[in-house]
Amino acid sequence: MLTPTGLRYGGVTLPCSIGRAGITCDKREGDQATPAGTHRIAGLLYRPDRIARTMLPRWAQPIGPRDLWCDAPEHAAYNQLVRAPFAASAERLYRADPLYDLILVTDWNYPDSAPHRGSAIFLHQWRRPGFPTAGCIALARRDLIWLAQTVAPGTGLVVRG
Repeated sequence: MLTPTGLRYGGVTLPCSIGRAGITCDKREGDQATPAGTHRIAGLLYRPDRIARTMLPRWAQPIGPRDLWCDAPEHAAYNQLVRAPFAASAERLYRADPLYDLILVTDWNYPDSAPHRGSAIFLHQWRRPGFPTAGCIALARRDLIWLAQTVAPGTGLVVRG
């Protein structure tokens, strides 16, 4: 559960950052807000050149330099993992910075997406404590790794506004 002080899981509260525009009940693509509601962990992606496979559960999937996440609302692959070359708008997952070294994918508008309802709502590493995201939930690297080692596909995440 996401609380005003952080993300609470297994009796532990982890400091986190949320979207620049706060929490919303009416999520839209590009609004910079974190969607309220009950979400589930739908996937775990990681950079194998930066995170050791042995640190993660079996269901973790590696990402590489061609991996992108489609954020083009009218495209058939909206809010899905795609690979370059890709003509529509998409966010690069294989970044120079460490923000996406480890990604817990939520089921917000995924896998069956509705256009303009928001894409790429992830749990990922923060830039620094309190620095807002574009709508994701961001945590310290050590906390994100611990969470990835602890949760399972389908684990619930409640975001309250």
